[in-house]
Amino acid sequence: MPETRTWQVRWQSVQRSARAATRAAGQRAQAAPDAARQAWQAIPRHTQQTWQLTAVSAATGLAVAIAAVAAAGPWDSGQRTAERAEAAVIDGSSGEHHAADPGAKPSAPPVLPALGGPTPGSSGRGAAPVPTNEGLGDALDPLLEDPALGPLRTASVLDLAAGREVFGAGQTKPATPASTVKIATAVAALATRGPDHRIDTAVVMGGKNRIVLVGGGDPTLTARAPQAGAAEQPANLRTLADATARALQHRHLTKISLGYDASAYSGPVEHPIGPNENLAPVTALMADEARLDDSEHGPAPREADPAGAAARTFADLLHQRGITVDGEPSAAKAPARPDRLATVRSLPLSALVERMLTYSDNDIAEALARQAAIGSRQPASFAGAGKAVRTALARLRLPLSGAVFADGSGLDRADRVSAALLSRLLMTASAPDHGALRPVVTGLPVAAFTGTLSNRYAGQSAGAGAVRAKTGTLTGVNTLAGTVVDADGRLLVFAFMTTGTTDAQGAQRALDNLASAVANCGCR
Repeated sequence: MPETRTWQVRWQSVQRSARAATRAAGQRAQAAPDAARQAWQAIPRHTQQTWQLTAVSAATGLAVAIAAVAAAGPWDSGQRTAERAEAAVIDGSSGEHHAADPGAKPSAPPVLPALGGPTPGSSGRGAAPVPTNEGLGDALDPLLEDPALGPLRTASVLDLAAGREVFGAGQTKPATPASTVKIATAVAALATRGPDHRIDTAVVMGGKNRIVLVGGGDPTLTARAPQAGAAEQPANLRTLADATARALQHRHLTKISLGYDASAYSGPVEHPIGPNENLAPVTALMADEARLDDSEHGPAPREADPAGAAARTFADLLHQRGITVDGEPSAAKAPARPDRLATVRSLPLSALVERMLTYSDNDIAEALARQAAIGSRQPASFAGAGKAVRTALARLRLPLSGAVFADGSGLDRADRVSAALLSRLLMTASAPDHGALRPVVTGLPVAAFTGTLSNRYAGQSAGAGAVRAKTGTLTGVNTLAGTVVDADGRLLVFAFMTTGTTDAQGAQRALDNLASAVANCGCR
């Protein structure tokens, strides 16, 4: 049975990895624990992510092995959060489909045990048998005939170690990607700004007895109380108000007027689709994605003027800290050389990318596209962001024929990408020489476990926990692009796209069946 063969490969690999990791950890602990800790802290965060993903997979794989076999699936570890590359995952729904919290799930297999390196059980890079076009065709061609798919149906499967396509069907045809375009947005933002870049929100002096709240484009800025126990917190208007009040009191100022500057972005703030609960007006200053309810992701009613609403909230927070704000906050322009009073910084771009991909967060996607534009010295608008994304991908020598990036989120039906581009994006992000792009892979939802895939792959033991992929869904459009380890332990990336569908649930199942077939296939 293919699953039994897969489990045997992974079990042997996990045993060896766990023993090696235990011996190495013991030697390091005895030799120089302080030096090791200092060395770890000096390593860039995106490099830590890759190592953590590998180490967590090896260390916890044995602990779940017995329960995994009983569950008739090759379960072990490999999970991470959308906010931080650790062993735990926060489940949730997305901007596409929003079901109730599915609750605790078993851990998922380490489908990327060493990104870009040898696959489980191999004796060298890519030592597992290579699937063939004919073998994959036998498995996938019949599934591509599923009547639930639309008239346009395309596919691309790449072998990571060999760096080549092992299956293709209409793979160069541009199609509407829906939310899978977020993969391109993520790659462009990381390639342009770097995974450790953080976005500032600041308060500066705007004149005598006047301050200006300056938005830098942080989509995760919050005015809510910090979450207890969270290892990393997003930038908070409360923290900014604390620091601002202290700075003003130090200057013997207790009564001021407040302006707000959202000029970091240009062009229209409204998405071409118009007002929509899936996306707030796109401005450089907003709090809690301008949501009018207590939700953290998914559709929600939004403020019509996010920047003004954030400024009014900030004025209230200052008042609570003994600072009187004279009059209503108003739009303003910060001085060219501002006297900065206080600053809060977002989580690193790597964490924003992970959250965006896990929850298919449209607000973060549009903000990241504009970060790519700012980094490329393009206008931070829909048009400028599209140019910046294309430029960043061209520098990576990705196949851009027919590609159109009308927005960063995929809500615009004018977007066009090919299955070949999506699979190449994922292969590039998984490659050992592109460590800065690794959050694109670690942020992918896990089938039957997290994010937009939390309620899919039920009963599919080959795909559940093994497929990690970004979903894309608009009316008549269904896409899926991600990574999987096949039955022989070969790491593959894939992209499946279809348009013109009339049965959304049936189309999703058809795409899920395609990905599960790759997971269950040696296909030689």
